[in-house]
Amino acid sequence: MTKTFDSNHAPVFPQGVFIIGTYDKNGIPNAMNAAWGFQSDYGEITFSLAKHKTTENLKETGGFTVAFGTVDTMEICDYFGIESGNKVNKIEAAGVHVHKAPNVNAPVIEEFPVIMECRVKSWNEETGILIGEIVDEIVDEKYLDEEGKIDFDKVNPIIFDIATGAYRSTGPVVGKAFKAGIRYRK
Repeated sequence: MTKTFDSNHAPVFPQGVFIIGTYDKNGIPNAMNAAWGFQSDYGEITFSLAKHKTTENLKETGGFTVAFGTVDTMEICDYFGIESGNKVNKIEAAGVHVHKAPNVNAPVIEEFPVIMECRVKSWNEETGILIGEIVDEIVDEKYLDEEGKIDFDKVNPIIFDIATGAYRSTGPVVGKAFKAGIRYRK
């Protein structure tokens, strides 16, 4: 037996948990939880965003940071998604620590182990599509492997399960890309 879902309820899985950090025109930091994002090219990230304080800030500053949600930061991530930056200073309320990113006019939220610095490449208010150029990536060294690459087992990122409205942790490596299916190659 099968079940069908209309387009508003058909889950695309997984969805990342991304925290977008911005400054407003007065230099006050803000953060929002954005699940509908993906790497759209080398050095590029794309989000589908409704109108928020964050989208207003993007127009003012042209820069933003993107932090990966983790098991350790899940409660902060969720708070950044359920509260409005138009009503509350979420950075103060969450008690997180920020400093200015080295390459863009946006805050680095220190509690997150992996953060991308991005410049607005394009922002379409009608469609809500934000495309960012990834300028640099900031990673706490304790989350690197012996080769200096990000060790996502150490980072312990979370994903958003839209079907159940839950956060899930990612699992261990189950195969190597570009190698696991090599036996089918003729």
